[in-house]
Amino acid sequence: MTIIALGINHKTASVELREKVAFSPQQLSDALQQLSELPQFNESVIVSTCNRTEIYCSLGDSNSQALLGWLAEFHRIEEQELAENVYVHHNQDAVNHLMRVACGLDSLVLGEPQILGQIKQAYNSAKAHNGIQPVFERLFQKTFSVAKQVRTETEIGASAVSVAYAAVNLAKHIYGQLEKTNVLLIGAGETIELVAKHLSQHNPKAITVANRTIERAQTLADEINASVISLAQLPEQLHQADIVISSTASTLPIIGKGVVEQALKKRKHKPMLFVDIAVPRDIESQVNDLDAAYLYTVDDLQAIVNENMASREQAAREAQHIIDDKTHEFAQWQRSLTSVDVIRDYRDSAQTIKLELVEKALNQLQSGKNSEKVLLELANKLTNRLTHAPTRAIQAAAKEGDIERIAVLKQALGIEQE
Repeated sequence: MTIIALGINHKTASVELREKVAFSPQQLSDALQQLSELPQFNESVIVSTCNRTEIYCSLGDSNSQALLGWLAEFHRIEEQELAENVYVHHNQDAVNHLMRVACGLDSLVLGEPQILGQIKQAYNSAKAHNGIQPVFERLFQKTFSVAKQVRTETEIGASAVSVAYAAVNLAKHIYGQLEKTNVLLIGAGETIELVAKHLSQHNPKAITVANRTIERAQTLADEINASVISLAQLPEQLHQADIVISSTASTLPIIGKGVVEQALKKRKHKPMLFVDIAVPRDIESQVNDLDAAYLYTVDDLQAIVNENMASREQAAREAQHIIDDKTHEFAQWQRSLTSVDVIRDYRDSAQTIKLELVEKALNQLQSGKNSEKVLLELANKLTNRLTHAPTRAIQAAAKEGDIERIAVLKQALGIEQE
């Protein structure tokens, strides 16, 4: 049996091709059903996210062309176009790749944790369509265990590696818990959306979104249960915020030193944290000169991100050592399955010979033949039949001068070597 991992991701294919190969929930169900009905695919799991589509299969042989052809036909894509952008891993390499993916080592953001949940979901979907048999059950449970071990024993997910995440982590580091803080987000673009996503996980007391376009701000606010104000309302509303995170496309500063001075007076100089992740800056640098105002810029955050990325890369190297060890363990387990089959076949063969000869011996006894002669004949025939195959193997090895094979045969047969 061969395990194959075939896929495309953000490193190998354009967004356009990844969109063509992605599986919608209904397509995923249909695809798993198709694969379960094709005799050449023993087990199948499909992982489909915005950055990757991967199919893990166990096959009777090592031919991955059948899987590539099926994928191209299912999505109505030219097989050649797909072949130029996919990667294929076999056996131990496929196992190692799956574990790397589950641990976030192959993600766009190194160490991101969401992919593990997506693989678990893919496993559950495959199981519902009879795509999981004993080998993949063992493989995926081993993979989930490895991912947990990597999270526990390394720092792969401990540090912020995006500016948006770093901004929220900075606020959390300064305030401890965010449940009692009021947060003002200025802007409604992609970066602020990411900030809002991370921020909402910490349940601040209140979030306000300020934007030039109220409609766009309202869309974001609805997702995170926030209120909305216009940029023109900032001077009168600023004093209510403990944390201000800004990222707009404005070419001029939106918040000046004077506005912040007025806000601090209204707050009776209760401290305010300003995080400016816009380029050009949204907040005048002179704000940092004010007592009780603490301003961090995108450069400050980028330095944190770079340091954290270096930390994650070191953790990734540690994680790879764990993955390599667990890949080796799984390979050993696979090999043990082969030995179990060999042992079973050998025992079945010996049992068949025994039953055949015992039946003949019993017939001879029933016909009145001398019991001592029957037992002696049974012993001789049983010995001859059981030693026939090993004897021929030893003779063949000796004839070929294969000393190593002779040594292995002697060890297997329990013959002491000088």
